[in-house]
Amino acid sequence: MAKYEPLEHFLRGRRETEIPLSFADIEEVIGAPLPPAAARHRAWWSNNPSNNVMTKSWLSAGFITERVDLASRRVVFRRSGKAAPPPAPPARSAQAPVNPSAARVGWLDRFRTKMAGTVTIPEGVDITEPTGEVWDAER
Repeated sequence: MAKYEPLEHFLRGRRETEIPLSFADIEEVIGAPLPPAAARHRAWWSNNPSNNVMTKSWLSAGFITERVDLASRRVVFRRSGKAAPPPAPPARSAQAPVNPSAARVGWLDRFRTKMAGTVTIPEGVDITEPTGEVWDAER
C-alpha cells in the first residue's frame, strides 16, 4: 500500500462537502509524519497533480485543498465532484478496430484531467468576451 493511500480511502469514505483536518489528523490517517515541506511551503498543498504523491491521493478521492493554514497546521479538503478516472484499460490487440473519434475523446479527457486545477477562472468572467484589442494583419 502506498504511503498516502489511506488518506484517499479516508476521504472517499466521507460524505461531507468540506473536511477540515489538522496536519496531525492527516498523519494519524496515513500512519506516518508528513514531510517537513508540508509545514513550510504552502505550495506543497497545491492541487496540481504533478506536485507530489499525496496530491494525487486527495484528487483521486474527488477532493481539492482549500484554506491551508501553515501557522495552525490545518487544511480543508473540499469535494470537487471530480474523482480521477479509473485506470486506462489494457492495450488493445493489433486486430482490434480503432475508432479515431473515440481516440480523440480519450485524449481530450486525459488532457482535461491533467490540466484540472491548473487554471482558475473567477466567477462572472466570460473568457470568450472580446478584449477590444485590434490586431493589425499588415504587420
